[in-house]
Amino acid sequence: MNMNLALLAAAKSTDINGGVIAIIVIAVIILILAISCIKIVPQATTFIVERFGGYRATWNTGIHFKWPIIDKVAKKISLKEKVADFAPQAVITKDNVTMQIDTVLFYQIVDPKLYAYGIERPIMAIENLSATTLRNIIGDLELDQTLTSRDIINTKMREILDEATDPWGIKVNRVELKNIIPPREIQNAMEKQMKAEREKREQILIAEGQKESAIRVAEGEKEAAILRAEAKKQAAIKEAEGQAQAILAVQEATAKGLQMIKDVGADEGLIAIKGLEALEKVGDGKSTKIIIPSDLQGMASLATSIKEIVKDKE
Repeated sequence: MNMNLALLAAAKSTDINGGVIAIIVIAVIILILAISCIKIVPQATTFIVERFGGYRATWNTGIHFKWPIIDKVAKKISLKEKVADFAPQAVITKDNVTMQIDTVLFYQIVDPKLYAYGIERPIMAIENLSATTLRNIIGDLELDQTLTSRDIINTKMREILDEATDPWGIKVNRVELKNIIPPREIQNAMEKQMKAEREKREQILIAEGQKESAIRVAEGEKEAAILRAEAKKQAAIKEAEGQAQAILAVQEATAKGLQMIKDVGADEGLIAIKGLEALEKVGDGKSTKIIIPSDLQGMASLATSIKEIVKDKE
């Protein structure tokens, strides 16, 4: 009897423990499911959520909750700008020159729903679309235009690709021609042309330098001649001024001498003696022509008288 009661009590205790464990297990499962249904969407990212395989919602940045089993995150899409570097494409210009062009495309997803359901493998679609667009644009240009019209080609490609990718939820921001590789023989011809052009510019620069040098030399000689003429002019002016001053000084001295003679009241005898002294200097043998004043006869008589007086004294 006692043994039966003990077994019954043990069985009840086992059932209670089993129930508690089951409850704990269920609670843990529910907690795990609840945690797994909480989703945190990071910055610049969106989640595409489906319910029973159909589109339900687009989750933006923040905390979101989905129903277990019936809801699932189908795609995680980054909204950051991306770069697609495509392989070089063989294109033919209008003048039948085949070249390789390497393009780089910058794009951004602006509509996650269209990106998720609009087209299968959108990047491959953009690559093929860019290749066909590039061939169409280059086919209307000649080689020289292709090499010098990168900005025009970039703009046309961006406009065409941006319009074509709108149904896919993609915006094409920029398209750049990374590299243009013409055939080897075309490159050799271009190098020769560039070399000839550089030599031409070199000859032009040398000629312009020589011309400039000749102009500078001529201008220098002209300025030197002007300076020499100006110096001669100034010298002549100074010389004329000096002569004028000398003549003026002689005239002033003569005038002063005459005024002094007048002031001392010199008589005719003194004037005659001074005239003879002047004649003696004039007739020293160096002059070839002597002009004698008409009144010199009286002076000669006076001189004779003076000589006789001197003899008598001796």
